[in-house]
This record gives sequence, structure tokens and C-alpha cells, in this order.
Amino acid sequence: MFAYELQRYRSDDLLRRAERARLAREAVLARRAERRAAARSTAETESHTSRFRRHRFARAA
Repeated sequence: MFAYELQRYRSDDLLRRAERARLAREAVLARRAERRAAARSTAETESHTSRFRRHRFARAA
């Protein structure tokens, strides 16, 4: 009986860890999506400026 309880405890612990990892991944993906959306919206507003985006340094030959 003790081995069964120990296995049950380990199984429950693994399920809790998996749930926490899933929630953490979802939070990271949501933050990444928000950053992309914010970058996309700022890129649209800044794309109508007269300044062209150039490389800071010239390319080597």
C-alpha cells in the first residue's frame, strides 16, 4: 500500500509541474505576441516618416 501511495504522490506532483510549465509557456507566448503587435503598430506609424532606415556602418568590400 505504501508503494501505491508514493506512486500516486509522484504522479500528482508531475501533473502539477506540467501544469505550471504549461502556464509559464502560455504567459511567455502571450507576452511575445503583445510585443510583436506593439512593434507592428509602431512600425506602421513610423513608416510614413521622411527618414529612411539605413545601416549604421558601411558594408565592407
